[in-house]
Amino acid sequence: MSFRYFGTDGIRGRVGQGAITAEFTLRLGWAAGRVLSEEHGSRASVVIGKDTRISGYMFESALESGLAAAGVDVLLLGPMPTPAIAHMTRSMGAAAGVVISASHNPFEDNGIKFFSDTGQKLPDELQHRIEARLDEPPTHVAPHELGKARRIEDATGRYVEYCKGTVTYGTRFDGLRLVVDCANGATYRIAPDVFRELGAEVIALHHEPDGLNINAGCGSTHPESLSSAVVEHGADLGVAFDGDGDRVLMVDHAGRLIDGDQILFILACARAARGDLKGGVVGTVMSNFGLEEAFDRRGIEFVRARVGDRYVHEALVGNNWVLGGEASGHILCLDRATTGCGIVSALQVLEVVAASERPLAALAADMLKYPQVMINVPVDGSARDSLEDNPAISDAVRRVEGQLDGQGRVVLRPSGTEPVVRVMVEGRDRAGVQALAEELAGVVQTGASIGH
Repeated sequence: MSFRYFGTDGIRGRVGQGAITAEFTLRLGWAAGRVLSEEHGSRASVVIGKDTRISGYMFESALESGLAAAGVDVLLLGPMPTPAIAHMTRSMGAAAGVVISASHNPFEDNGIKFFSDTGQKLPDELQHRIEARLDEPPTHVAPHELGKARRIEDATGRYVEYCKGTVTYGTRFDGLRLVVDCANGATYRIAPDVFRELGAEVIALHHEPDGLNINAGCGSTHPESLSSAVVEHGADLGVAFDGDGDRVLMVDHAGRLIDGDQILFILACARAARGDLKGGVVGTVMSNFGLEEAFDRRGIEFVRARVGDRYVHEALVGNNWVLGGEASGHILCLDRATTGCGIVSALQVLEVVAASERPLAALAADMLKYPQVMINVPVDGSARDSLEDNPAISDAVRRVEGQLDGQGRVVLRPSGTEPVVRVMVEGRDRAGVQALAEELAGVVQTGASIGH
């Protein structure tokens, strides 16, 4: 059974369009409140947090009204990273958590995402029940049963302490100079405090949100200014978060980007050396071939999941492992947090830097990143789903794989959000990879057109 509103990461879109309106959000709050009351009792409570988008005020008020009308108490956190809301939901014994955010998207977008009482994705069954309730006209509970709302004034301090507790007791970052890019988003208060309280000298960047500047030319989607600032300030390294704080990328002392694949490599090798890796590592079909090769040399098991942190999470739980992630910087350390947290992931890397007394550049250099070229090929309709049945495309893939001779990969992946097929080729020689990717993209475009 498919969803009408919920996607793989909640409900998301352009503010004022479709489901991203105050009117719909009020009805969503009421529908969720009724379902949660059925599950958890009449005095259930729900935690609400948001990033720094200007539209967050509107959606926060609408959700609060809908939930209160359904008889649910509301705990308001204000601007907080998405993983902080997951943590606070669990620690405060709430029936659910709600995040108002569109992650790394521009300020014109927003979205609503739910966490369960365990701080994990709300089960599909409950999301289906919420959608079914949206077809009913909202009704109020009796006046004496209406929900109450209160603001949690110390929410920021609580999460700062939680993050600090995810590193080994006694760990300090004294002597480390960091540049921290908060993307004018949800980490703007918490991240600098966490690193400073653990002893680092922090130069904060893009930490003055105005409701409109979230992710605007900054953060993990635009790390160029971070790279420049690290070099300018003579810092040891830089850390960049996205707008809602669940992703992190880093740069070394020379301003070179350290992506999620390299972060996974650093963390996995350190854990393997300590003997606490707890199984293998989960990446995605888009993880760099160099990561797989480096793990193979070290005897670390590696499996690939579909693109998306929910699929990485499913693979980790299925294997009873704890470490996985994506090149985008969404890293899961399930023995530290129930969901991906950029701050927690950065702390794990900083702990390795401090314990090993090796610079970030040296830790990352132990993994060779293969040149990767991706071309988006416009493909409409059912042709996207029948690529594997097209003989010309299958022959072309085999031909390219033969030329790579085991020293690279080919991936054809229909996009889940656009009418395109992503053609990705990896190999040791960048010029050769570019040529092979262009050749294969041409065959895909021609073959899909013929098949359509």
